[in-house]
Amino acid sequence: MSRGDELKELASDLSRAVELARRVGLPTTVYLLSIALVEVKEAARAADEGDDDGAA
Repeated sequence: MSRGDELKELASDLSRAVELARRVGLPTTVYLLSIALVEVKEAARAADEGDDDGAA
């Protein structure tokens, strides 16, 4: 599994966690997970483009 694939899988997991936190009413957790999700999506995009500068 490539780094990009692993990051996409992590983004999917984070997305599910955001939805669960939203359903149970944890706004701070939603906020923090959302920030992590954005970072992981950017890293996945960078990995797909072969650009290591954008990866965290």
